[in-house]
Amino acid sequence: MDDDYIYIGKIVNTHGIKGELRILSDFKYKERVFLENRRIYIGQEHIEEIINSYRHHKIFEMITLKGYNNINQVLKYLQKEVYIKKNDLSLGDEEYLDDDLINLNVIFNNQEIGRVLAIKKVSETNKVIEAIINEKKTLIPYHKDFIKKVDLVNHKIELELIEGMI
Repeated sequence: MDDDYIYIGKIVNTHGIKGELRILSDFKYKERVFLENRRIYIGQEHIEEIINSYRHHKIFEMITLKGYNNINQVLKYLQKEVYIKKNDLSLGDEEYLDDDLINLNVIFNNQEIGRVLAIKKVSETNKVIEAIINEKKTLIPYHKDFIKKVDLVNHKIELELIEGMI
């Protein structure tokens, strides 16, 4: 499982002439991955690089990479995805990634009513849980008000649904 990569964002542009990269990221645990000396992996080839410096600017995560100090050296990474290895991310007992929810059994009112198919991004700031409930695809807002409990050990997610949702 050492090669389990987690998507953390996309390099959307450069900034300045010294090789700083602009990353657009909605990753839940940004503060744990955008750190100096953190290994990241770029593109589908998962090219390993090390973060030299980091700062947050407007809606972007801004990084420089070790060994690069010129815009021309980093242009090859424009529009590439950025990943980390799952083993490099330490999550607590109550913490989980979006991908961890896929295939969990959906529980409502102490009854199993379906299964999570995917987590989908519907706008820049909103996601939904796509689930099969009563043999129909259903979208549920991915929000703390609807997620009562996530139990990865027992492979289930308890949801709080409102009338008419399913």
